[in-house]
Amino acid sequence: MDFQIVITGFLAVYIFMLAGFAGWVIIGHVPAILHTPLMSGSNFVHGIVVVGALLNASTVLEQSIGFLAVLLGAGNAAGGFAVTHRMLAMFQTSGQAAKPANHGHAKAAAHKAR
Repeated sequence: MDFQIVITGFLAVYIFMLAGFAGWVIIGHVPAILHTPLMSGSNFVHGIVVVGALLNASTVLEQSIGFLAVLLGAGNAAGGFAVTHRMLAMFQTSGQAAKPANHGHAKAAAHKAR
């Protein structure tokens, strides 16, 4: 069974404008303090979408553009997570040192147990 949907012309512009408006309304209702973590998470989703598009690329030109998009998307996601980390560090009290993140290391877990 061959099933294919082609979206062109006015319908494509309509869907794009509807998605843009919906995003603008949703982000507009997010409190300022939650905006950076939300954008960090959306950067992650952006990376998944770019990888999915790269898997559908069939020509060398499409694959090259997709690879460049993956590199730029990875930089965007890493920058978003770095900004979120810095923002969360601002909420530490001034006399309290920031706790190092435990990324599953056995040394850190053993040191924490003492």
